[in-house]
Amino acid sequence: MNKRKPVKAVKAEHADDDGEAWPWPLKASFLCISAFALLVRAAVSLHPYSGAGDPPKYGDFEAQRHWMEITINLPVKEWYRNSTANDLAYWGLDYPPLTAYQSYLHGLVLLMRWTVLSSDALLFFPAVLWFIIVYNWGRKRGRQGNVAWHIAMILLNPCLILIDHGHFQYNCISLGLTVGAVAAILSDKELVASVLFCLALNHKQMSAYFAPAFFSHLLGKCLRRRNPLLEVAKLGLVVLGTFAVVWSPYIHSVDAFLEVVSRLAPFERGIYEDYVANFWCTTSILIKWKRLFTMRSLKLLSLGATVSTCLPSMVQQLRAPSKQGFLYALLNSAFSFYLFSFQVHEKSILLPLLPASLLALEEPFLIRWLTHYALFSMFPLLCRDNLILPYIALYGIFILLCNVPGGRLDTRETHSCTSLRSFLSAFLLLCSFSLHIIYLTVRPPEKYPFLFDAFIMLLCFTQFVLVAIYANRKQWMLSMNSILVDKEKHL
Repeated sequence: MNKRKPVKAVKAEHADDDGEAWPWPLKASFLCISAFALLVRAAVSLHPYSGAGDPPKYGDFEAQRHWMEITINLPVKEWYRNSTANDLAYWGLDYPPLTAYQSYLHGLVLLMRWTVLSSDALLFFPAVLWFIIVYNWGRKRGRQGNVAWHIAMILLNPCLILIDHGHFQYNCISLGLTVGAVAAILSDKELVASVLFCLALNHKQMSAYFAPAFFSHLLGKCLRRRNPLLEVAKLGLVVLGTFAVVWSPYIHSVDAFLEVVSRLAPFERGIYEDYVANFWCTTSILIKWKRLFTMRSLKLLSLGATVSTCLPSMVQQLRAPSKQGFLYALLNSAFSFYLFSFQVHEKSILLPLLPASLLALEEPFLIRWLTHYALFSMFPLLCRDNLILPYIALYGIFILLCNVPGGRLDTRETHSCTSLRSFLSAFLLLCSFSLHIIYLTVRPPEKYPFLFDAFIMLLCFTQFVLVAIYANRKQWMLSMNSILVDKEKHL
């Protein structure tokens, strides 16, 4: 049995390793960074959005507005049903019920841009604060500057800001719920984590990118407890209960349930749609997947590739679950889905980027590198939205953040390793900078109108694969180190 914490430790809720309360300078840093992050978001929202002036269907802005219109004017049972009042061919709801409830609440005020900003402030920011407090619990006072940098790297990530406040989406809600679930895991509140992650899944089905990591970590911990069956049963009941509450308007009949489910899996769009830096789209230059394989075969290929690539990470967490390993497992699981799953969008890179930003203190080079290529992979999309100016401005802010003390590379690296990395980094950055200029100034050949898009995707894909390989290796190294420490303790 775990011993009860002393009263003094419980009172010092935000204590560091000296038992002192979480210092005021860090609280002030969070408030200042949050205020600046909200100001940046508001400034980006002044620029164009997805589909602006592009009839007949416009874009994501119109989709969100239409969902608000549908949910406030039709009964809940009609939200996912095709009818004369709800033509599913025109931006029909294709996210789980929690998104529909969110659309209803936002539709009552219908302020559009402000609803995204308020969602960020009310959900994503508090979740990040909770994570920062838990993750940095007990760190030395000398690390406080790094903690402030960590806050900035999460709240000022250019990719999320451009997609939610420029392009126009509400990823801050599902990602905020996910960050809250991660913080709950780090706080040993597994039931709370289960509820929050189920809510994230019920807001955007893409949150399933993280499901293997949550499943394997929680199951791994349950299997190491005195009564594993009871622990698994408690988690199962919480998951089923949360889903039952969210889906309650649609579980009264099989038909109603299937109407919603059928909207969540757009298989008719094919294995990929636009140019996205994943395996299927990048390799389609050589292998015409859509032409050579049936839809059923592509579904099976995609499923097999996704499961097989995230399996090593899951096995590691089942064998030796740890909090640090869990964060790497989130990154590895999300990358498996991004690189190999069916119908991936450019915006889906936000999911691997989230755990990478949570690991920024441990992996400053990784977050810098991944953010650069994640942003670049969305460049064609953001160009179509006329968001080039905020793209440049936010990338400039990010570069400045990378060069403050908290973002510097580990000084323990050898001079030769640093030199090699600097050379390769400079070469690849030069390639990406050149592609930026070419994309904006040179007209592609008429025979290959998406030639430059393909080059961008190829460059970004290679970097994503390298990051995924590194993160998987790092997760297993953590596991091996843990096993060695345990053996030494028993000797």
